[in-house]
Amino acid sequence: MNKQIKNLIINNRNLIVFTHDLFVICSAWISAYIIRFNFVVPEDQFISMISNLGTVVFVQAILFLYLRIHRASWRHSSIIDIRTISAGVFYSTLVLAGYFTFYYDHQPVIPRSIILLNPLLLILFMFGSRIIYRGLREYKEYDFSSIKPKNAIILGTSKEGVSLVKTLSRNPNWRILGLLGSDISLKGREVSGVKILGAIELLPKLYKKLKIETAIIAMPSSDFEERRIALNIIKNLDLELLTIPNFEDLSSGRLSVSQIRQVDVEDLLGRDAVNLDNSDLKKLIQNDIVMISGAGGSIGSELTRQVLKFKPKIALCVDISEAALYQLEQSIHDPSKTKILFVVADIKNEKRMKDLLGRNKPSVVLHAAAYKHVPLMETENVAEVLINNAKGTFLLAKICKSLNVNKFVLISTDKAINPTNVMGASKRLAEILCQTLQSKTGTEFIIVRFGNVLGSSGSVIPLFKKQIEMGGPVTVTHRDITRYFMSIPEASQLVLQASMMGLGGEIFVLEMGKPIKILDLAKDMIKLSGLHKDEIKIIFTGLRPGEKLFEELLANHEFTKPTKHKKIRIAVTTKLKQKFSNKAIIKWINYSSDMNEAKIKKELKRWVKDYKSTR
Repeated sequence: MNKQIKNLIINNRNLIVFTHDLFVICSAWISAYIIRFNFVVPEDQFISMISNLGTVVFVQAILFLYLRIHRASWRHSSIIDIRTISAGVFYSTLVLAGYFTFYYDHQPVIPRSIILLNPLLLILFMFGSRIIYRGLREYKEYDFSSIKPKNAIILGTSKEGVSLVKTLSRNPNWRILGLLGSDISLKGREVSGVKILGAIELLPKLYKKLKIETAIIAMPSSDFEERRIALNIIKNLDLELLTIPNFEDLSSGRLSVSQIRQVDVEDLLGRDAVNLDNSDLKKLIQNDIVMISGAGGSIGSELTRQVLKFKPKIALCVDISEAALYQLEQSIHDPSKTKILFVVADIKNEKRMKDLLGRNKPSVVLHAAAYKHVPLMETENVAEVLINNAKGTFLLAKICKSLNVNKFVLISTDKAINPTNVMGASKRLAEILCQTLQSKTGTEFIIVRFGNVLGSSGSVIPLFKKQIEMGGPVTVTHRDITRYFMSIPEASQLVLQASMMGLGGEIFVLEMGKPIKILDLAKDMIKLSGLHKDEIKIIFTGLRPGEKLFEELLANHEFTKPTKHKKIRIAVTTKLKQKFSNKAIIKWINYSSDMNEAKIKKELKRWVKDYKSTR
């Protein structure tokens, strides 16, 4: 019954709209004559106007019905509607012009100016009535007496900035005071009645003069350095700071108010988009079997998502954590025909790994499984981190070699460079073990090093967010400590790119940009949370066990050479004299579980010459 009533209402609305359009067709036709004859229509022309009205209404009504113009929602009238209306008017005018020129033989002749005036007036009347209705509806929806609009300025004069101006100009909650952009040639021009005031650097001068309350960054297609400059200018002012989604997150050129969000720390630390060699990555992955170890972790889960974009035959997701795998399974919505297997398994279980890889026969193994929390692994867990990160990697790599897997990719870390902690040393040991397995034929062993990733479990950013939410204090280990940061998607994409480029035995180093002071990061996060620096205390707790003041991208005996990708370089390592075998390393690691922390760290220097314990 409710459905029938709903259909009846819809049909009645359609009938009302169609009746309105018939009335508008008549009005446009009559108005064309009135304008053409300066409000005094001769008698013969008046008779012609009335006698031909039925023909005009019939032709135009048929085309409007065919294009379903009467079904469009007036409340959401847009450029698309004017296109549809214009198409209907254009084709109906062609038909009428043809009829009046070649088949109409009555007197008086229809003036050509009528044929031109009628479609123009018809478009004006039809679309005008829709826009007026939309404006009245929007006005009615808001109680303007209770709304105090925010004084806002928009940074960015690209199509996204212009779209945002148009959207917010219709919203009574906002008063757009102007636009600022990098293109100074646009200064003085207007967009929807809003003036382009000049370059972004003018914001501090305009801030008090215009009483700006909010700055909205609408620069998703700009390079990151340009966005960083804008952010650095704004964060020093007492302004609410908002932004729109990144360029890749925008599904279309149309923006809505709901897409405006608070600026997050990732916007401050973000980087330019990665350009991938998609054709070669398709050759590497498409219709093949890919295994990701540590698939439930921060990097592993993003690697899984990136791999699925290239439509492998099977994605084999392996992790020791059932909970992490379950979360990954729930987060993936893959419409392709890829078969995704979620396998709970331990990489250190040699028999299990042999069986798993033997049955599935992956062509590429992306090894992201690792213990990575430096302070946690530095005391009671030193043996475990060596067994997992070094021995586990070697066992998995050795199985891949025996099964002739095409590529084995080790996800390493910048902490493996001149390591001062056991976690970093364990990853350097894993690198050494993989490189010694490399031969002229067979499996290609590729190593990819990079630094911290934004938002990963255990990273400083989630910790700071939690501390700020609790009212502080925010804990920073040292006033001068710095770290490199990149986003998880960027790191994962570059890992895949390096995997494709690698021929075996290389250590790839990802371009990490400039190091960030953790103290500055803490201050920025407090500012972005809407609080003042004196409202949240920052305390210094001292460096933790195994922690460096700054991370390094290369060891003392290394330098890099460029690759064809600007964000990836190859570390060229001076040959180190190695007087021990893989078998000796693994034997020592097996014995390490019976040693105390001090002895393990002392003997670790035998195997990793660059390791220097801080304790």
